Amino acid sequence: MLIIGGGVNGCGIARDAAGRGLSVVLAEMNDLGWATSSASTKLFHGGLRYLEYFEVSLVRKALIEREVLLQAMPHISWPMRFILPYHKDMRFEAETPVSKLLSFVMPWMRGRRPAWLIRLGLFFYDTLGGRKILPATTTLDLREGPEGAPLDDKFTKAYEYSDCWIEDARLVVLNARDAQDRGAQILTRTKVTAAHRAEGLWAVTLQDVRSGAERVVRAKMLVNAGGPWVGEILQDRVHIDTNEGVRLVRGSHIVTKKLFDHDKAYFFQGGDGRIIFAIPYEGEFTLIGTTDQDHGSPEEPAVCTPEEQQYLCDFANGYFKQDITREDIVWTFSGVRPLYDDGASSATAATRDYKLNVKAELGAPVLNVFGGKITTYRRLAERAMEKAAVFFPGLRGDWTAGVPLPGGDFPVDGVAELQARLRAEYPFLDEAWAGRLIRAYGTEAGAVLGDAQAADDLGRDFGATLSEREVVWLMEKEFALSAEDVVWRRNKLGLRMTAEQIVALDDWMRARAER
Repeated sequence: MLIIGGGVNGCGIARDAAGRGLSVVLAEMNDLGWATSSASTKLFHGGLRYLEYFEVSLVRKALIEREVLLQAMPHISWPMRFILPYHKDMRFEAETPVSKLLSFVMPWMRGRRPAWLIRLGLFFYDTLGGRKILPATTTLDLREGPEGAPLDDKFTKAYEYSDCWIEDARLVVLNARDAQDRGAQILTRTKVTAAHRAEGLWAVTLQDVRSGAERVVRAKMLVNAGGPWVGEILQDRVHIDTNEGVRLVRGSHIVTKKLFDHDKAYFFQGGDGRIIFAIPYEGEFTLIGTTDQDHGSPEEPAVCTPEEQQYLCDFANGYFKQDITREDIVWTFSGVRPLYDDGASSATAATRDYKLNVKAELGAPVLNVFGGKITTYRRLAERAMEKAAVFFPGLRGDWTAGVPLPGGDFPVDGVAELQARLRAEYPFLDEAWAGRLIRAYGTEAGAVLGDAQAADDLGRDFGATLSEREVVWLMEKEFALSAEDVVWRRNKLGLRMTAEQIVALDDWMRARAER
């Protein structure tokens, strides 16, 4: 099986396929997860707002999957409580199915979100997935406690519910690592330039984007997990016509200095019916997003435009006492989500569910992946393998549920104990440094540090606790080739490092790779 695309879906399929005994090659034209899969809102969530579109099946699948994934990767994913402030002027986004139904049954409520309906939605959200680990929804008095302190005084009531945080780029890399450990070949900076059927197999031309060198790989089955490029791959590389395609939707985020002093996130609803999150981020920051804007082409860079930055600031300012401006933004990021094109009237209304199809009419099959979301990536991989099983008789069954990713073999509530053990073994680590390592590497944190007895034993200090020994681990074990791979995807230390430090790191990595 040859897989095109090193995002979360491609790497998830590679891991699943390799674990079933298939010979797997994955080709990614850039770094793993460099496009959509590292630019999410960093949440494992069922998608509370999708209930308004009657996407009950999608929400249920995602809610069930939250706790399956949480137990497999407790280092990079953890429970988070969300505060949904209520006010009487809350509005639906125009034309949602629930809004239309409510307007028909209760015309005097046209466009408004009543408190009872929000609470009913949260009841379904609590129960649809058979929740076992995460606590249920509660009602808060915002006039008491830290949750209401940063909010405008007009907000006196809120609902608090559960979802999960996820380090999205690390999720991609750990799936790729596990796939490689099970025998898959993971080829980054490798572009598929052509593919054609020959004698019942795919002949796929791979090009090393750094050297330009080409080679041909033969495969029994091709998987097109190109994300935003899935349509381009179908038309220009595989040369298959299909009526199905993706709708490219840009989601932009801003990061500011910390806006509140607790570890819960906020779920804000705007006057236009849209929602955004304000989430504690990397200890010292707040992440705010996302937007939903149609995006023209995968080749067009995804950037958070000045208009989107202002939109997110204005949206948040409708809730926080202290206004934020674009001058308060320390970083922005955007990703293009390849949603399955279901003909929806707006980017916000487009389905977040996935669709898989197989084209095998002319011989060797190609499986195309349209849409999907991070929370359902593992289930998507299982469904992909169900379709592949037709072409691989005797293929092993599902196996990934509950199997930890590298470093995730410890209990969901075991982070504090793991961090204490790491500090005991390496006394030179302070609490923040040890916490960062555990949250990145879990039970492998000790392997990253090796036999170091002092910080100096870790080699060169690149800044923000990033040591030479950790960078070597990232290059040798996690496919990192540049400073950008390290400080914006394997971690987010770019928020704390200077431009000069990042350039120095890039120079060092380049020189080491050449050696």
